[in-house]
Amino acid sequence: MKRLLILAITFICIQSFAQNLEKGELERLTDQKWQHGVELLQEIVSIPNNAVFPEQIEVNIKWSEDQFEKRGYSTERLSTDGIPLLLVEKKQTGATKTALFYFHMDGQAVDLSKWFQPDPYKPVLKEINAKGEWTEIPSDRLKTEYDPNWRIFARSTSDDKGPVAMFLTAWDALSDEGLSPDYNVKIILDFEEEQGSPKLPSAVIKYKEKLAADMMLIMDGPRHTSNEPTLSFGARGIADLTLTTYGPKFSQHSGHYGNYAPNPALLLSQLLASMKDENGRVSIPGYYDGIELSETEKEILAKVPDDEKAIQKKLGIGRTDQVGQTYQESIQYPSLNIRGLESAWVGNEARTIVPATAIAEIDVRLVPESDPERLFSLIKNHIESQGFHIVREDPTDEERMKYPKIVKMVYSISYQAFRTPMDSETGKWLRSAMRRAFDKDPVQIRISGGSIPISPFVDALGIPAVTIPTVNSDNNQHSPNENIRLGNYREGITAILAILTEKTQDELRLK
Repeated sequence: MKRLLILAITFICIQSFAQNLEKGELERLTDQKWQHGVELLQEIVSIPNNAVFPEQIEVNIKWSEDQFEKRGYSTERLSTDGIPLLLVEKKQTGATKTALFYFHMDGQAVDLSKWFQPDPYKPVLKEINAKGEWTEIPSDRLKTEYDPNWRIFARSTSDDKGPVAMFLTAWDALSDEGLSPDYNVKIILDFEEEQGSPKLPSAVIKYKEKLAADMMLIMDGPRHTSNEPTLSFGARGIADLTLTTYGPKFSQHSGHYGNYAPNPALLLSQLLASMKDENGRVSIPGYYDGIELSETEKEILAKVPDDEKAIQKKLGIGRTDQVGQTYQESIQYPSLNIRGLESAWVGNEARTIVPATAIAEIDVRLVPESDPERLFSLIKNHIESQGFHIVREDPTDEERMKYPKIVKMVYSISYQAFRTPMDSETGKWLRSAMRRAFDKDPVQIRISGGSIPISPFVDALGIPAVTIPTVNSDNNQHSPNENIRLGNYREGITAILAILTEKTQDELRLK
């Protein structure tokens, strides 16, 4: 009798692990929790989350702690020199593998004058009218109706609170069925991602034992522009550079000193122009060294269903830079992008002066083959070859008199790029889950153009990382009128359910 009881208990424990549920079952679970998921999304985006304001972030941290703790997770704040990270963990009896999920909870700042609603932190449901305009409709309609093309507009609906709400909804759907993953779940919540996650790299090293896992799953970013289910196996890193050139110590009357006092805006323009050729390729010697795309890699990139003409039409550009032959090829290389310029005044504030300074803000997107310190060394050498004396602080009077062309160069490296092989065991595992959810292979991106702070985890923990993007690509993330398409939100829940119910087979060689 005792043996039968043990066998019965063992059987129940085994059955409590989620089995590879088929598409119909995944969709049924999604349907059962759909209303709950919408309410959760509306709740989470109603909390302001600009990381510039720590008091806003504290509310988000407490909300996250409450939500996960009531679902049986443990939570721990990982202290940094700034805003803490939040580690959430759920151990599964008998599980031998661990997946580490990454989300971020902070959002970009909002410009109220550019939003087509009174408050970006109060979600609004909209549909598109016959004129192609988004018009508000009562959110109560969501209780009885569903249109996949309706959208909820609010800050962080897509980047990145929507995926957090998807995960919680999927977890609740599984819990209602008495099911759970057959692996341990760890979640790291980042509250400074939109600020470049400045404290994250050192924190990952400090807490590497607590973060230890077999793979990392990143729930961030938009799907491919086709809006097909997508997996992304890497992301570019990011660094930034500020260049300041100098003219007269104080802005001077252009009638009196034009043609005499060198104009710093012109100096800066000439320097920037020397860094790229007319086809948009960086002309600094050695900038693209180490990057050679094999025929196999080009075939992988060619399988991504990009519509080049549609992309160009959307962007309103009649030509493209020739860094690569296609869009996918272009993002395999490090970039050198002027993200902002400033000198004197323009528009109604324009004045007839020779300005005192000119400033260029530059961002550099990194790929795994590009060492950022090497790139900045190349940039520095190039600037000097153009006859500039480089300083780290504003020049002294003595330096102004000694050097005819001066530039202040200040740079910082946020984090490196990462790239996981598509044929890795983690890649195979995720493709299996996505096929169950959608009855087809996902679009597979070798490396995405945007940057997320994942390389510190990959480097410190020695684990593969893959991004599972879920939201619509036209979601206006970082911009006014950010939104999430309801069809994407719903399919995102289904995708996460598939991942949570994908078994970690013994042959899946995770640690």
